[in-house]
Amino acid sequence: MKKTLQRVWEQLSIYLPIMLMAVLALGTWWLVRNAPKPLAGPADQVASADPDYTMRDFSVHQFDASGRLQSVIQGDMARHLPLSDTLEVDAVRTRSIAPDGTVTTSAAQRGISNSDASEVQLWGDAKVRRVVPGQPQAALQVEGEFLHAWTKEERVRSHLPVVLTRGGSRFVGDSMNYDNISQVIELKGRVRGVIESRK
Repeated sequence: MKKTLQRVWEQLSIYLPIMLMAVLALGTWWLVRNAPKPLAGPADQVASADPDYTMRDFSVHQFDASGRLQSVIQGDMARHLPLSDTLEVDAVRTRSIAPDGTVTTSAAQRGISNSDASEVQLWGDAKVRRVVPGQPQAALQVEGEFLHAWTKEERVRSHLPVVLTRGGSRFVGDSMNYDNISQVIELKGRVRGVIESRK
């Protein structure tokens, strides 16, 4: 009897690790099934049409790695809209200085820019002036109710009437397409102009 019991025990000891693993697996399954459900986390925030931040009477200066001033933007009020990732500025004024010293200034009643300022729209009494160093008489000024600029591509467009002034010369057109890289200004619609004669 003792030997039989010992043999049964030996047989059971072979299967004991398997039975323990099965009990642990069942216990784990039961715990997972009966554990309380995790609380619902806050839903992913949906971008709002309302501004996520505003600035009043502000001035932002941008410098390059050597400390040279590249650009300044000022305004009475700025609103960042997260839904479109755009910045709206009331009474916007900008000044940018190229490495060759060319200064470009702009002003408008309202400005809208994308996140990297590569696309800018100026609304209401918009003015853009470009002055090349040593050539103040050749300064180019564009005025209109709306100007749409692509800063990296150095292009400006308007579907509304514009006035271009360079020195004593002045041109008016119903719409405009200006490409600074190719140095081409295209005026469309009723175009009128006065060219200053060379002295």
